[in-house]
Parts: sequence; structure tokens; C-alpha cells
Amino acid sequence: MAIQHNVNTRSSARTMMYDKPIYSLMIKRVLDIVISLILIILCLPLFLIISYRIYTREGKPVFYREVRMGKHNQPFIMRTFRTKTVPSQVIRSLPPLPVPDAWKNGVPSKFTLKSNSYTTITPTGEFLLKFKLHKLPLLFHVLKGDMSLVGPQAELIEVAKYYNEHQNKRLELKPGITGYAQIHNLYNDNHRQKVLYDLYYIRNYSLRFDVKIIFQSIKKLI
Repeated sequence: MAIQHNVNTRSSARTMMYDKPIYSLMIKRVLDIVISLILIILCLPLFLIISYRIYTREGKPVFYREVRMGKHNQPFIMRTFRTKTVPSQVIRSLPPLPVPDAWKNGVPSKFTLKSNSYTTITPTGEFLLKFKLHKLPLLFHVLKGDMSLVGPQAELIEVAKYYNEHQNKRLELKPGITGYAQIHNLYNDNHRQKVLYDLYYIRNYSLRFDVKIIFQSIKKLI
């Protein structure tokens, strides 16, 4: 795919134009509102069924809450359906103190997030994760304006605060439920590539690009 082939070379440029015409972002926001509202209405029975099953089978809480970094370094509380026996807890010593040299000039290319080893995925959680249904509550974040349907993955606060100037540019757009890096399975275990793909998306954003990403995301679930 030509787009994917050019990510490494074109996204690594030091001087890049990220500003988009205001009407382009307005159209994106209008589509986010309309599509998320329609999906929320259509999926309302599914919301109720999943919530009831989690509550009766695994108990409270139904939702997993985590603070994530949004557009322009604005944090927000992100909610998804709970998939583990106890809400997973990311160790809050990222990076470890004192800060190693690898983190002083930005987030390193690869690192590992350690979760609570005593948590296990619930039977309901396995099903939700398989079909990405745990992300359904994110539609409310899209409707509210914290997120977009398509965009960079919402970053952990503990990671984002160590972004360098180059990495911080991925926060110029709202985080998305899906995105260009996500459909290529790029997450924090390959942080450098994730940033490159996100910056490529930000610079080349278009409605057509968003549609392609959404269709590729659907194909990965089938």
C-alpha cells in the first residue's frame, strides 16, 4: 500500500504542516456528532444487555474508568465496559524514578506497561474484547467532544507528560475510537512507529481517509 510505504520517510520530516482548514475540522465534528448519535440510538439495547450482564455476572463496576490525554494536552476520564475481574491498574511509576536517560528526551521507542497480575479477563470480557464491544461507551465521548470516531489513540497521562516536541504533535487532533496506527496494530510496545503513523494521519487527514480507516477497522472484526 503506497500510503503505508511512505509513512516512515514522510512523517519523519522535521517541518510539517498540521494546520487544517477550519471547515475540514467542522465537517469532521458534525459527522462525529451525527454518526455517534445514530450509533448510540441503534446500539442502546446492546448497551443495556452488556451492562446488565456485567452487573449480574461480574458485579460492579460496569465501566472501567481511566484518565487519558486528549487534544492539546487536555485530560479526560475515558470509560469503557469493564473486561477484568478487578479494574486493571497500570503501575503509576512510568517512567521509573529517577527518570532514566531513555525518557529524558521523550518517550522511548519501546516500553512495557505492567498491569495488576491478580486480574483476569472475565467470560463477558473475553467476548467484548473479541468484537471490540468494550469500546461502545466511547461513542458517548465522541458525542460529547472528548474524542472523534477516527484519530490517534488516547494516550496515558503518565506517558504523554514525557512527550518531546515531535511526539506532542500527535495531540493536535482529538483521540479516536479507531485510527491509522490502530488498524496497523501499533501501540506503545512500538511507540516510535505509532507516533509516525499518527503524525502521518494528522498531516494527511481527509474525509476519504477516515472512511478508509473505518472500513479497514470493520474488516479486522469480521
